[in-house]
Amino acid sequence: MERRSFLASAMLGALAGPQALAQGTWPTKPIRLIVPFAPGGSSEIIARSTAAEMAGSLGQTVFVDNKPGGSGNIAMQECLNAGDGHTIVLGHIGTLAVNPYLFAKLPFDVNRDFKPVSLLAKVPSLYVVNPSVPAKNLKEFVALAKASPGKLNYGSAGNGSAGHLAMEYLKSEAGLFVVHVPYRGTGPQMTDLLAGRLEAAAVGAAAVIPFIKAGKLRCIATGSRERMAQLPDVPTVAEQGYPGFEMTQWYGLLTPASFTDEMVARLSGAAAKGVKAPGAATRFSDEGVLAVGDGPAQFKAFIANEQARWKKVVSSASIRLD
Repeated sequence: MERRSFLASAMLGALAGPQALAQGTWPTKPIRLIVPFAPGGSSEIIARSTAAEMAGSLGQTVFVDNKPGGSGNIAMQECLNAGDGHTIVLGHIGTLAVNPYLFAKLPFDVNRDFKPVSLLAKVPSLYVVNPSVPAKNLKEFVALAKASPGKLNYGSAGNGSAGHLAMEYLKSEAGLFVVHVPYRGTGPQMTDLLAGRLEAAAVGAAAVIPFIKAGKLRCIATGSRERMAQLPDVPTVAEQGYPGFEMTQWYGLLTPASFTDEMVARLSGAAAKGVKAPGAATRFSDEGVLAVGDGPAQFKAFIANEQARWKKVVSSASIRLD
């Protein structure tokens, strides 16, 4: 009888999954943070800086696992499939606010199957060109593109990525026809952009500011509401003839819906503390990243607002995946 009782208790504990893990001892092992892009972009900088700081609060290592492809959907699905109570994912503007309207059908529902943890950071999109392009500002770039429709190429980290959306948004506002070349991550895209095999791109500030300051890329406009302290001489898109234009990438943590509220709250506290710790704060400031670190309720409301905004943009701009 005692053996049967023991086995029954063990089986119930195993079936409880995250519920059992949350009872005062969670996390019980390292936490895997899945990032939906290849190394080299803003997502990498934000994820690794935050993960390093979170470890101290959680008592366990938080390690980054890059899973690019599928416009971020591969990473989202892998997070759900893990089922170990220790796998979370870095969500962003594409996976959370745009993909639901770009894809006719997804294998998951971002609002039903995931729990928001914390909006970690925002990153202004910078519109850049290779120095070989004879355009010193956005006005000249628009004129160049309109003079030769389809001649200029722009790259992105992949279909549905923030860079893809940022350029399509500009194209719809300015009436441009430039050709999209999707890559598997910001790193490969940057290699071709720096080599001159691409003419332009819209990239998160963190990934391109060093190249702009080194003269290897030219920034023709920022997607921020106001000029950036790191690039005070570069006007915004809004300043250059498109009032109200704003394009800011954002990144936040999510868990599968199976995580308890207690687990989410612990992660949220660690994340909020992590993005504002001296190490992360210095890195963010140097690279044009704005730390946020809010709570689950605020992040949930933010996602809802962004979904309403991008649903309209995708529809009005007729953005389609290649």
